[in-house]
Amino acid sequence: MNQNTNIKNAAEFRATSDDIFGRIADRYDLLCDLFSFGIHRIWKRKVARTIALENWTNLLDTATGTGDIVLRVLALQSESSNQNIIASDISPQMLEMAKKRLKDSLGSSLKLLLLDAQNLHQIESDSLDCYSMSLGLKICNRNEVLKEARRVLKPGGRIIILEASNIFLPWLHKMYLFYMQLCMPVIGWIATGGDASAYKYLLQGVQEFPTAENLKSELEMLGFKEVGFERLTLGIVAIHTARK
Repeated sequence: MNQNTNIKNAAEFRATSDDIFGRIADRYDLLCDLFSFGIHRIWKRKVARTIALENWTNLLDTATGTGDIVLRVLALQSESSNQNIIASDISPQMLEMAKKRLKDSLGSSLKLLLLDAQNLHQIESDSLDCYSMSLGLKICNRNEVLKEARRVLKPGGRIIILEASNIFLPWLHKMYLFYMQLCMPVIGWIATGGDASAYKYLLQGVQEFPTAENLKSELEMLGFKEVGFERLTLGIVAIHTARK
């Protein structure tokens, strides 16, 4: 897939035509554990710590899924914190799962909103100090998502993204992709009761997502500053950060 296509949607997922995340919402966390052997928990702890170390008052966590990142951020907050969090997702079913997990924290400082990260029409421009997304960029139009992120961030606001990346050793990356091609269909088929799309999008998104270096360039081309990334687990994923 060429770079022009890549910047649109690595997984070629369209929420309007396939309600896959609605269908697997109650098994999503299990799938994450199976596909990553539980390592995604380590990645998300790192993302939450990165968010917690940032000086912010208003955070938007997009593609929040079942609320994993928000749960971890809340656990790192002090009792006297005056920070406000919006957790959003395009799937009502996923938001319902997040609502159950976050029920003890919901209130004026934590809200759940049904939002498409490609069009954050309910969020004012220049209104957020911090924007996060974890493992959702591969199924979106990256260009639209990143432009929206930049719009809603205040000048100096920070974007923090966890996403699939490239293992820095080419031969090892090829072995990893080969493993994914062999094992992911079997794991996905069993865990979802035969719903093929549950792993199709993830597999294609991993295969077609840009390298960490290329995503860094995309962020820079969109006008972000202080752009950087940190590879985790040899580069299976990376945490990308930048400022408006």
